[in-house]
Amino acid sequence: MAVFTYQPEMLAPLSLAAAFGYLLGALPFGYVVARARGVNIFEVGSRSSGSTNVRRILGPGPGNAVLALDFLKGALAAGWPLLCAWQAIADPGFPHLLGYVGLAAAVFGHSFSCFTRFRGGKGVAAAGGGLMVLMPLVGLVSAGIWGAVFYATRYVSLASILAATSLPVLSLALKQGRVALTVTSVIAVFVIVRHRANISRLLGGTEKRFERKKPEGTP
Repeated sequence: MAVFTYQPEMLAPLSLAAAFGYLLGALPFGYVVARARGVNIFEVGSRSSGSTNVRRILGPGPGNAVLALDFLKGALAAGWPLLCAWQAIADPGFPHLLGYVGLAAAVFGHSFSCFTRFRGGKGVAAAGGGLMVLMPLVGLVSAGIWGAVFYATRYVSLASILAATSLPVLSLALKQGRVALTVTSVIAVFVIVRHRANISRLLGGTEKRFERKKPEGTP
């Protein structure tokens, strides 16, 4: 992957990518979907607006909708710079740099949304969407790790932590470049820190496994 050399004219598009990425990430789909069902998602379950909490409380339909929307906002935050022609910037690595900035900002915005008093989810779905755009192979392998851990243990938190931990390792192994390694390392640390309460419960044996929500009336 091409590397870049900083030029003063890069500042404006970098700022735009960060601002737009944050606002996209901050769109509180989990909160909105739950509110439409009469639920304040920040007052129930894990008090997170992520798709896992929405699914636990409201079932697979709303949970899957939030998962898809959060994934898409991460993909859009990372992908729109790749579709734009930055004619003033000759560096071939610049569009990808903007994508990485947009992705990092979207993950932060998802977790600390300005629309919900800086509350949110843990950023896993948004990160996954952006990575599928910028580093498809890294995204696919980390998604595979998530799926394998989840189906083996039924712990969403453990699956997310291990998938996040794999990101910088995969970026390095697949020679994605220094910027990719930096961004995936930051995302990995961020996701792990956001799961610190889950880590304590995992170590203490009190973390809840994900169970399928049974239809009403089922014994």
